[in-house]
Amino acid sequence: MDSVTVRAPAKINLFLGVGPVRDDGFHPLDTIYQAISLYDDVTVTEADAWSVHVEAIGGVDVSEVPRDEHNIVVHAGLLLTAHHGIDRCARIEVAKAIPVAGGMAGGSADAAATLVALDRLWDLRTTDEDLLALAARLGSDVPFALVGGTARGTGRGEIVDAVTDAGSWWWLVVPNAEGLSTPAVYRAFDDLPQPDSLDPAEVLAALEHGDLITLADALRNDLEPAALALRPDLRTTRTLLEETGVMRVLLSGSGPTLLGLSGTHELALRLRERLLDDGYQAWVAHGPVAGAHEVSYA
Repeated sequence: MDSVTVRAPAKINLFLGVGPVRDDGFHPLDTIYQAISLYDDVTVTEADAWSVHVEAIGGVDVSEVPRDEHNIVVHAGLLLTAHHGIDRCARIEVAKAIPVAGGMAGGSADAAATLVALDRLWDLRTTDEDLLALAARLGSDVPFALVGGTARGTGRGEIVDAVTDAGSWWWLVVPNAEGLSTPAVYRAFDDLPQPDSLDPAEVLAALEHGDLITLADALRNDLEPAALALRPDLRTTRTLLEETGVMRVLLSGSGPTLLGLSGTHELALRLRERLLDDGYQAWVAHGPVAGAHEVSYA
């Protein structure tokens, strides 16, 4: 094959329980991931040296995305070639529709897509177990980007187990032009009173039964107070989103993207139009969707 394209989804956290920082600098997490229908496409082509090329899709700001070896996609390529003991390089093209620094794991999606794409390009036949292990070395959210669907993440989020999800959920996705640093949010979290330790049992039950009302009540993100403390302007957007009529507003990961849970696709589309009229950027997405997978434009 001359080139391979792999598509990977954005993630949201329906539940994000965060514990006190560990000795290794990471926070223990108990989270329920869901992959939603915002995607980055990664295309890889054999080359003499590593290179990264980024294209913005749908108005996403990619000005801060590295175009060199600092991009996580190059790290993914180097990790995969080292694992197989080969000396090969690729041109990596990223068509980016997932907001950058938006709390939706766009970089992790790109890393997962790169692992799968290079594995297919070079017919390496890496086992699923090895791909997940390599993904965990790249970042906490990368294994989930491989798996997709709806899953529970533990450890620092890298230990992923699929969960039963009987629903098809519609989300209003409202990004913010100014990104938010994940490390900064965690530092702010450490400075705030620690939340009560809760488990995601209520979210898991709502997913298993496709219960929209229970899910709306059970959504939780322990990082939201920290993110709002760093970015008080997000409260205005949050209030506006609540007033549109969504069932619940939730910060996506470490933010600043905000999510509105909608009862139906049609309602989500109408609410999006209202936000657009108010000058906001907004998308409608559904979940769960598949993890990183090969696609063809032919």
